[in-house]
Amino acid sequence: MGGVLAIDYGTRKCGFASTDALRLAREPGQVLRHEGREELVLEHVARFLAERDVATVVVGVPLDAAGRSGPAAERVQAFVTRLRTRFPALVVEVHDERLTTKEAEARLRALGRSGREIRAERDAWSALVLLEDWLSTH
Repeated sequence: MGGVLAIDYGTRKCGFASTDALRLAREPGQVLRHEGREELVLEHVARFLAERDVATVVVGVPLDAAGRSGPAAERVQAFVTRLRTRFPALVVEVHDERLTTKEAEARLRALGRSGREIRAERDAWSALVLLEDWLSTH
């Protein structure tokens, strides 16, 4: 089956979350601040893939409330194309990420985090919510 890596892709930073090869254990990863330097994101993914058994990468696509694609979703789709080119052996899928940030913030507040702590961890936890949502549909 292989593990899954979820990416909450943003223009300045990305959050990561993953599962084990059996897709049982799920954990938020780190937040990578890349400030628009996509090569840093691709290198981070390459290092992660070298360390773990990953079969699938899921990238969150930001659709609007009506489910339509806009400029942000188009940027993510372009990133997905480059990800597929760089890692042709992986299955790379996109998944609707609407409301993942709100859910991530709620979970972090429930864990007693606030303010800066939430902002620091939000993207990784958004990736975790994305990952869990994707797993529930597959």
